[in-house]
Amino acid sequence: MRPNPIGRPAAAALAAVLLLPLAACANDAATTTHGAAAPAGRQVDGPKVKIMVGGLDKVIYLPAMLTQRLGFFADAGVNVELMSEPAGVNATTALLAGDVQGAVGFYDHTIDLQAKGKIVESVVQFSQAPGEVELVSTKQADAIKSGADFKGKKLGVTSIGSSTDFLTKYLAVKNGTAVSEFSPIAVGAGQTFIAALQQGSIDGGMTTDPTVANVLDKGLGKILYDMRTPEGSREALGGLYPSSSLYMNTDWVEKNKDTTQKLTNAFVKTLKWMSTHSPEEIAAKMPADYAQGGAEQYAAAIKATLPMFTTDGVMPADGPKTVLAVLAAFHPDVKGKEGTIDLSRTYTTEFVGKAVTG
Repeated sequence: MRPNPIGRPAAAALAAVLLLPLAACANDAATTTHGAAAPAGRQVDGPKVKIMVGGLDKVIYLPAMLTQRLGFFADAGVNVELMSEPAGVNATTALLAGDVQGAVGFYDHTIDLQAKGKIVESVVQFSQAPGEVELVSTKQADAIKSGADFKGKKLGVTSIGSSTDFLTKYLAVKNGTAVSEFSPIAVGAGQTFIAALQQGSIDGGMTTDPTVANVLDKGLGKILYDMRTPEGSREALGGLYPSSSLYMNTDWVEKNKDTTQKLTNAFVKTLKWMSTHSPEEIAAKMPADYAQGGAEQYAAAIKATLPMFTTDGVMPADGPKTVLAVLAAFHPDVKGKEGTIDLSRTYTTEFVGKAVTG
């Protein structure tokens, strides 16, 4: 399919409109500035690719920066420029506008976009669980024991319409609390999430590491639902919930298979490297300023989140069905369209199946 002859500003505007209902991927706010590029890795004689990440310093998106730091992009013969936005939805907007060739964010965007007529696919699936944690304020720990106790509470989410918003609503409804019976509060993540919890603006909320580690270290909250592991995902959501991934426009992938394979080789090599190294070894490879709570706390945050990652980049067999079921429960563009969504077009295993990591 040939792309429409539309200018980049108009494409960016269209992308923003398409993504309004799926505001932000549910994660910590990045410390990097909007659209900021990471320092370039070793340059090689090969294709150049720009990848926008929904927060380079988030543990759930750790494979992006780690791949560059390990030199695996260069080893695979591709020059990658990593850029950062504080939310996955911004990464998707950049992808649809043609400003970047790839995005690192939540897999659920591929389902949302297909419902809107856009075909985007996960090429390398980094994770098999959300990596999210529902925290409750220490003061509310005795009052909130499950989603059944969300009634009348103020619960923090990254933004309204974000993945944290969807997952929070799903946890509520699954436990007998109607969406109208509690208040989702947009508090961002990172320091803004912590401040909201400290000030009592929220009774709890959903976020990821390293924010989770900071909250627990400060004694501000306790874990209610831990979805950083496959077991936690199954218990809370009824199955594996693939989240962080490298996703790209299917049309671009079809026209650039050699480059896509090089990218896949690099990312799968990183996932395998992560599975054979300790959290401390992984942390030591990352930029020092990512460890805002100190090296020991950062390594602990990585350790807690590591179980969410795949070792081969392959999409979990039943994962897409779980994601579709969660989105269909609340998402206005997906609900009622479950029968028309072709999940096989939201991801591919063609490249991970042929990944060369040696």
